[in-house]
Amino acid sequence: MHRYPTLIAVAHGTRSANGRRQLQELAAAVARRRPGLDVRLCYVDVQEPKVAAIVPSTPHAVVVPLLLSAGYHVRVDIAEAVAGTDVPVTAPLGPDPVLLESLTRNLPAADAVVLAAAGSSDPGWRADVESFAAALPGRARVGYVSGTGPRVPDVVARLRADGAKRVAIAAYLLADGLFYRSLGNAGADSVTPPLCRDVAVADLVLGRFDSALLTTAGSRL
Repeated sequence: MHRYPTLIAVAHGTRSANGRRQLQELAAAVARRRPGLDVRLCYVDVQEPKVAAIVPSTPHAVVVPLLLSAGYHVRVDIAEAVAGTDVPVTAPLGPDPVLLESLTRNLPAADAVVLAAAGSSDPGWRADVESFAAALPGRARVGYVSGTGPRVPDVVARLRADGAKRVAIAAYLLADGLFYRSLGNAGADSVTPPLCRDVAVADLVLGRFDSALLTTAGSRL
């Protein structure tokens, strides 16, 4: 059997038991799709093991960030973890048409849509979120659950004041946790499920992994 490099899946981490289970299920789904592939789940924050502890003991590997943008955790935490190694890092899961299709597929009929994302001061992250919102049905408004920028409940309230009867939240969040649970109290009529619940996301993870294998074909991998 062909020996694949280990797939090191790097998530943010959460204190939510449900969110932890969802991330574990995502990693398990990836492994089921590729018999013989060793998938190791680790984190950049909140949970153990940290990516910095896994990479040194797994030199024949590919790191796939289970993150929705190439923000701080990719540019700093993951970059520092692989510094001085031959371990490649793929693009994060987002932005990607697969995630856009997932959000669109799970949106119910609504007069207005709010794309809810974790807040960040990173301009690249915010640009990604804005581009996603523009591509959603009805050109969704952007709302954040932390940091600077319009907060999700305020955006929902503004849409209500403008006459929207049914407001849907498209949750641009990978797993359950504090951020996702806050959306249930934002005043909308519906919230899409965490993205990792969509089976297409496991295929997206494998797609990122395979892209690294193609890029490094004939080299150290």
